[in-house]
Amino acid sequence: MTPEQTALRVTIHGHVQGIGFRDATTHRAHELGVLGWVRNGSDGAVQAHIEGAPAAVDELLAYLRTGPPHAQVTSVETAPTTPEGHEQFAIRGIPAGVFVVQEHAATTHHFDLRLEVGGVMRSWAIPKGPSMDPAVKRLAVEVEHHAISHNTYEEPGRVIVWDRGTYEQGGRVPWPEALTRGHAVFVLHGQKLRGGFALQRTRAGGKPQWLLIKRRDADARPGSNIVGEGPESVLSGRTPNKGAD
Repeated sequence: MTPEQTALRVTIHGHVQGIGFRDATTHRAHELGVLGWVRNGSDGAVQAHIEGAPAAVDELLAYLRTGPPHAQVTSVETAPTTPEGHEQFAIRGIPAGVFVVQEHAATTHHFDLRLEVGGVMRSWAIPKGPSMDPAVKRLAVEVEHHAISHNTYEEPGRVIVWDRGTYEQGGRVPWPEALTRGHAVFVLHGQKLRGGFALQRTRAGGKPQWLLIKRRDADARPGSNIVGEGPESVLSGRTPNKGAD
């Protein structure tokens, strides 16, 4: 974030859900060139992260204090926050399915990230495993799809379920079109991996190559090593035998 930019975390209370508040906020943010996200909170409030030029952020904040037609805003809480480096303004909280990360301890040790898309698990092999550090870009090689029934598969000493949970689609482009275009933004709700991530395709072909990148959000952990910190299975507690044939 440059000195000419600002970032705020905003919570809007009142009659603000179920009336198109998120869609209206997204439309207004696009008009103003403000980046970030908006989502419905579990307590009936609407939450937003907004970042951009101070004048544009102030104008969007003024809009949120009133809201779209039929909204009855009772209060708005704001707090300065760190920028998250968004490329667009989007609605969060749109469920996309489940995800799983399986660690394979074989001659070519790797982690498989699998995302539920269209009834199958789209899969990427990540040699060094995922990272919660936004400065780290992990190679992710696209591999064959797997069945959802494979998500709980473990083999003692060889394969563990390293992490699993649900995820939300992100960005302006809907899934699976985002993957077809080669840039997909999503939010993970796992036991180890949380927050925004992006998959960026860098090479097409028989086995397309991508980069898996952690977004700069509240869940980011610069300098961390999530793979080393949590080597155990989230299902069995086992760890794989590194270097197994």
